[in-house]
Amino acid sequence: MNHPARLRTAIAADGTTPLIGVFDMFSASVAARHYDGMFVSGFGFAASHYGLPDIGFIAWPDIVAFVQRLRLAFPAQHLLVDIDDGYVDPETACHAVQQLEAAGASGVILEDQQRPRRCGHVDGKRILPLPEYLDKLDMVLDSRRDLVVVARTDATEEAEILRRAKALAATDADVLLVDGVRSVDRIRKVRDVIGDKPLLFNQIAGGKSPRLSLPELGALGVDVAIYSTPCLFAAQSAMDTALAELKSDEGRLPVHTEASVGVAECLALLERNISRHHGRADRAAEAPAAVR
Repeated sequence: MNHPARLRTAIAADGTTPLIGVFDMFSASVAARHYDGMFVSGFGFAASHYGLPDIGFIAWPDIVAFVQRLRLAFPAQHLLVDIDDGYVDPETACHAVQQLEAAGASGVILEDQQRPRRCGHVDGKRILPLPEYLDKLDMVLDSRRDLVVVARTDATEEAEILRRAKALAATDADVLLVDGVRSVDRIRKVRDVIGDKPLLFNQIAGGKSPRLSLPELGALGVDVAIYSTPCLFAAQSAMDTALAELKSDEGRLPVHTEASVGVAECLALLERNISRHHGRADRAAEAPAAVR
């Protein structure tokens, strides 16, 4: 199955393709019940794998190992992977991209931030000189076989956003992302300067960008939407609530109902990920997606 080709087909289709941010195998298991595309979020992975903020702690072998596990459990999902700045060095970026493609990733996002890096929706970001980023991007593009590459800029001033968006649109990158874009008007301006290049929009709760529905994004000419953190933030909120209630009830578990999750419900979710359950019927169902 050509995973990059399948993602390109989804991007080229009418409307806006949603990709849901996942931070571990369990969140991916839940996301796969609702959506056919995942975004391997750097924010979520840093939080889950290291218990640290998204400021540059991720090591590329850890991301590759995670994608290998994801692909085995979810053979038909789109997997777009956040690789931050390519782990600083261009040679490292190229090596990581080749490893991710071999592991079954559909695509990667490469940003133009300098270290120390920041989440794209917080203050204090610094960006590389444009020629330096373009050199790194060109090396990554040359190193991939078929992987979808999203070129991302973290510029914040409008003139610089548009200058970089135009320059990135002129490269062989497949998709363009302006992260932390702050208004619908700026989305329109970016759409105008990049021509026919597919556009990606990143939504994150509490972030800089406006809350927009998929139909609204489609009307703005956005081709892909990534939702970096709904699983992570929902997990934090739900766990905090559950443990506060357990403490207030002096350790007595709540009554298990048809609407709640217990042993049986959890196991039923996880058993779907066992490779032997990805049988002939599943492969037959997946085949049309590969040639659409």
